[in-house]
Amino acid sequence: MIGLLALRNLLLKPWRSVFLLLGYGLGVGVMIVLLSIGEALLAQARNEKLVGGGDVTVLPEGIDIEVMKTGGLGGLFFSIDHARFIDRQLLAAPRLEPYVAAVAPQIDGKLLYARLASGREIPVLASGDVPSRNAAVGAAPTLASGAWDDDGGDREWSDPSPNELRNAIDHFHVPPPSARHDPTWAEWHYFNVLSSDGKRWAFISFILGGEVPDGRWGGQVLVTLHEQGGPTRTFTTTVPASAVRFSTTRADLAIGSASVVVLNDGRYAIRARAREGGTGALLDLNLVVAPAPGAYFPGAALSSGALVSGYVVPALRADATGSICVDGRCDTYDRAQAYHDHNWGVWRGVTWEWGAARAGAYTILYGRVQPADSTAASQPLFAYVVDSLGFLAVFRPRAIVYEDSRIVRVDGRELHVPSRAVMADARGDDTLRVALAIEDASATDTRTPAVERGDALAGRQLARPYFVQMKGTMTVSGRIFGKPIGGTGYGFFETYR
Repeated sequence: MIGLLALRNLLLKPWRSVFLLLGYGLGVGVMIVLLSIGEALLAQARNEKLVGGGDVTVLPEGIDIEVMKTGGLGGLFFSIDHARFIDRQLLAAPRLEPYVAAVAPQIDGKLLYARLASGREIPVLASGDVPSRNAAVGAAPTLASGAWDDDGGDREWSDPSPNELRNAIDHFHVPPPSARHDPTWAEWHYFNVLSSDGKRWAFISFILGGEVPDGRWGGQVLVTLHEQGGPTRTFTTTVPASAVRFSTTRADLAIGSASVVVLNDGRYAIRARAREGGTGALLDLNLVVAPAPGAYFPGAALSSGALVSGYVVPALRADATGSICVDGRCDTYDRAQAYHDHNWGVWRGVTWEWGAARAGAYTILYGRVQPADSTAASQPLFAYVVDSLGFLAVFRPRAIVYEDSRIVRVDGRELHVPSRAVMADARGDDTLRVALAIEDASATDTRTPAVERGDALAGRQLARPYFVQMKGTMTVSGRIFGKPIGGTGYGFFETYR
């Protein structure tokens, strides 16, 4: 009877019957797909190769999970850049303590090559983890015998001392093969210190430059003393390569009798003696710079053709204590506002925008490197924000808008330089607006020797040859993670004209 009714309904109203059958078939198909997806998700959630313990797995953006698991081409170079920074400043950061109980860095099935004593290389798959961290997320293996505990390398990776952290991110480099004989190679420690009244400051650079390490190169200590509205005084000491000592595993540096040494507690001890050109006045500098915990930028390195550029900020927010004396007359500093970064690379035709300032409870770092063959519109800036708990957010403003209404004189020539600047960005619900008010500026012609924060041994051939250093205030406003931010404070900024 049911079959007869169905047949007659099909004959009387064939189109309606066809649509009903199609709808029913589509519904069944969708249900099958959903059940299959659910089964696949459940299988992957139970896969110890993928999860490795814990509740959440963090992977590089865009990686194909199945390719990673099967060891295909997409899994050969599986890694997370700055993994230690992500572990310490994001996942296991104090900011997330109410939500994250434990974090376990792991890597599984990494393709490596083992070199035998005979010289033959064989491919191997290697895994790495931190035993105590794995145990904390419930991924500790079952031991048949022996012990499985953290060793010194595990501890240094997951919980380095301040000294170990500075040396890991602030060490020196040997130029890569593409820059080995480039005379514009330079690398330097840079510090700035601001007096408590905000009217006097010093820029301090310890520079290596030239064909390091087997060509014509040398070292230079360069200190410039500034007073708001007053002249700039420049002190230098230059030594040959034989009087320079640097390390590719440590941040310590010696240029003649001048030195930068990382103390056991992570502070920097800076000593230098230099003379002023023309007057011969002797500068004697003795400072200790103490970085604030968590306030550092882990670094970025660019390598594209002839361009090699690296930058790290071990002390984005720091205090300086000590003295800077000129011919026996001393300025003393007691927990004065300070900053330290480290740069390396080749600088022919390269310019940059840069700035760092305290704005109330926040410290802001912004910048971009501008290769000779690029345009400003194609190179967005980054703006990096930290607070008392460390890294807070990063923004990418498209441009910084300057108002060039200040005039300085460079070698008898008038030059228009910034008096104000503004940059802004929105990342989802987060917003940031940064406004600079310039209180003092000086400019240097990069076509002359001894240019601060650039190479000291070769002309840089810039289309905009005047390097402008500015001191002023930064005002920050916006919203991050649903909370308003704001503040104003002193900082230093750089650009080219």
